[in-house]
Amino acid sequence: MASHRKSRPTGTRVAGIRTPALATAALTSVALLSQTANATPSDDRPTLEEVEKKVDDLYRQAGSATEKYNAAKEKTSKQRKKVDTLLDDVAQRTQKLNDAREELGSFASAQYRTGASVPETATLLLADSPQDYFDQNQLMNRLTGRQKTAVDDYVTQQSDTMKKRREATESLQTLTDSQKDLKTAKATVQKKLATARELLSELTAEEKARLAAIEKKKQQEAARQAAELAKQQAAQEEAERKRREEAAEQESGSGSTGSSGGTGTSESGSSTPGTSNGTKAEKAIAFARAQIGKPYVWGATGPGSYDCSGLTQAAWKAAGVTLPRVTYDQVNAGTTVSVSQAQPGDLVFFYDDISHVGLYIGDGMMIHAPKPGAYVREESIFYDGESSIYSVVRPA
Repeated sequence: MASHRKSRPTGTRVAGIRTPALATAALTSVALLSQTANATPSDDRPTLEEVEKKVDDLYRQAGSATEKYNAAKEKTSKQRKKVDTLLDDVAQRTQKLNDAREELGSFASAQYRTGASVPETATLLLADSPQDYFDQNQLMNRLTGRQKTAVDDYVTQQSDTMKKRREATESLQTLTDSQKDLKTAKATVQKKLATARELLSELTAEEKARLAAIEKKKQQEAARQAAELAKQQAAQEEAERKRREEAAEQESGSGSTGSSGGTGTSESGSSTPGTSNGTKAEKAIAFARAQIGKPYVWGATGPGSYDCSGLTQAAWKAAGVTLPRVTYDQVNAGTTVSVSQAQPGDLVFFYDDISHVGLYIGDGMMIHAPKPGAYVREESIFYDGESSIYSVVRPA
């Protein structure tokens, strides 16, 4: 007897459901496409080199924004002091105006008591004697003169007070604008740093290791360039020393009692370590060296932390020289020299927007507060390539 049971179809079970072979192949294709689709975002990730460049750019932009923040902060501080001074001045002038007003009131009362508003003929009839009239008239003449002076003083005080009040109002508005600029600059710095931190946090351990290797290679190249500069400067100093010795021998041979070797100044007029400026430079460097290891904090001027211009300002202040607060102003606070002529104590500025500065210590090295997350340290002035150096300035 033939069986009426149908044959079981070929294929496999997927999640308890029988699927034909063709369906199985289709599901496999869908799974592969799904995996490819899931892998697409990772293909869109920036390369490590792109991340490095982006992070460096963000730090530079944050540095530039920091200097704008410093400038806005300094402007706000000065404006606040100006406003306080003006408000104090307005208060004093208002008191003087009130005093002048009271004095006028006392004169008005005196006139009323003496009958100043009465015509002279009537006053004569009311007087007991010609002498009484004479005495009364003399008093009124004196009151009239003093009253005129009081009126003039009152008008002057009123005009000056109104002028100062207008000036104080304008200064308050300027202060408000400065505070807005300060807030904007602060937000810009924070945004740049947050973006940089986010990019770095997305790196894998392997990528971070590769990034560290790239940074190490850059530092090695910077050290090589610093060594070349040190060698070049040593050769220049040796040539200058020989020139001075030859000049001294020639003067000695010609019977001259003078000597060019003890002036402490080179032919170009630059100071040598034995001069007053050299001593100040040594003090500035000593101060900066004592800050090594302290954290970079944007907007900080010490003593526990610094940003780049805060460190150079504090270093030269320790040497008795006052520098402006921000890099944009510090770059104009001295004499510009070439990189090859840089001497210890000089300020080295970086980038076209002059957003970074370090204190030169010789041999192609400087002490600087690099960037957020880093600490005050010694580093080659070529740390970001020779093209990043904007100028070298010797503080006046």
